[in-house]
Amino acid sequence: MIRIEKARYVSDYKLWLRFSDGAEGEVDLQNQLDGEVFEPLKDTKTFKNFILNSDLHTVTWPNGADFAPEFLRSLTH
Repeated sequence: MIRIEKARYVSDYKLWLRFSDGAEGEVDLQNQLDGEVFEPLKDTKTFKNFILNSDLHTVTWPNGADFAPEFLRSLTH
């Protein structure tokens, strides 16, 4: 099971992530922000307000939005 171990904001809709399998890199989520729960994240002030959730092992936002770590891993450059 892939987990996110570290995360930081880079710019725009990009995050730098380190995964439990040792991979690390940037993910650009700009094209992933469709749907009711993700729409608020189009405001970069809201997007920047993520946390690394230790229970879910992924990044989450206060409105309940999150992405599966495996999905984020597949987007990592």
